[in-house]
Amino acid sequence: MKTLSISKSIPVVGEYDVVVCGGGPAGFIAAVAAAREGARTALVEQYGFLGGMATAGLVAPISVFTYKGELVAGGLPWEFVHRLESMGGALIEKPLGNVAFDPELYKLCAQRMALEAGVDLYLHSYLTGCRQEENSITHVFIENKNGTEALSGSVFVDATGDADLAHFAGVPMQPRDGAPLQPASTYFILSGVDTDSPLIREAMHHNKQGENCHCLPVRERLMELPDMPDFGGPWFCTVLHEGSVAVNMTRTRTDACENRDFTAAECRLREDVFRMARILKENFPEFRNSYVSAVAPQAGVRETRRILGVHTVTGEEYVSAFHYEDSIARGAHPIDIHAAKGSSQSLTFLEKPAYVPYRALIATDFPNLVVAGRCLSADRRAFASLRVQASCMATGQAAGLAAAQTVKGNGDIRKADIPALISRLHSLGVWI
Repeated sequence: MKTLSISKSIPVVGEYDVVVCGGGPAGFIAAVAAAREGARTALVEQYGFLGGMATAGLVAPISVFTYKGELVAGGLPWEFVHRLESMGGALIEKPLGNVAFDPELYKLCAQRMALEAGVDLYLHSYLTGCRQEENSITHVFIENKNGTEALSGSVFVDATGDADLAHFAGVPMQPRDGAPLQPASTYFILSGVDTDSPLIREAMHHNKQGENCHCLPVRERLMELPDMPDFGGPWFCTVLHEGSVAVNMTRTRTDACENRDFTAAECRLREDVFRMARILKENFPEFRNSYVSAVAPQAGVRETRRILGVHTVTGEEYVSAFHYEDSIARGAHPIDIHAAKGSSQSLTFLEKPAYVPYRALIATDFPNLVVAGRCLSADRRAFASLRVQASCMATGQAAGLAAAQTVKGNGDIRKADIPALISRLHSLGVWI
């Protein structure tokens, strides 16, 4: 491969206490948490809006906030849900605590919370690298219409989903076990759907404890059709507008961290969106008048890179709800592994909510980097639950608080005052 060498001067356009990379569920909550603690905070996001997989991926519902009557993702995430609800943009599905939402109001609510907290937003900005002194990150590099720019920070939060900043910094990643990554799926919204029909009314509300919320009658019919492309579910979710549902059923094998592979996958998935919309229209009366009114700007990504942290959450620990001394978040979604090929899914429901230790958010030799969301240190089994939005928000909250605490304290994220962090989480309504 031919290579080019270039050199250029990069303007440092902002100096911050905390720089959060990624404005998805983990990232915007982390930024709000840090800013509310008094840290001067920047938030870098590649799209022109916040919300990540919720808004760029249309991934619905937000799972799972309560379990068997117990709130497991309290504090800022739960505040966000109630604020979104007050705007007419959320429906809390009791008793499970899945949250259906309007994607556009989600964007607005997240933006308001970030700006009100004093977060500086760098939207339309793509993270491209970092500068380090030994293993301490001093700057991140971003690309936007202004060209290449740099932001300096004391502490950095990687909430990119794909552990991009950690990867650029040289953090070791979880080894691949040889199994294919979970597939990507492009969500789409169908309008003109008979949402008053018993079939759709039942399917689009995800409120059953201990049950897969896929639409079984539709699935059984799809399995009988010849030449049906690979699909999952299907899962239908209300977007709070009569006649419209979010559809989760496309799937394809890909590595979202490999550009050409992910490009080809996006093209396949977009073809499948319209193919599957036609199949639903032709085979089910509830969809007879339906049409594709929106396609997610990005395919929903279930699994890519995860750091090899100070501690790796194992499936055994997760299923047994092992409580760590440094537990800072909880998860309650089933262990949910989608087959990369075909239409199968492995689903294991938890007996009780599980725990996430702070040590899963930090790496051994990196003193000013903390991760949140899908970047965390977990084995494949535990990760298959922790990858969902409520869990990502919960770890984002802990990461943001720890980053702000580190700025005020000893400057080493690995030496966070865990009792003080847990006490602060408790004061916000997080019970761990």
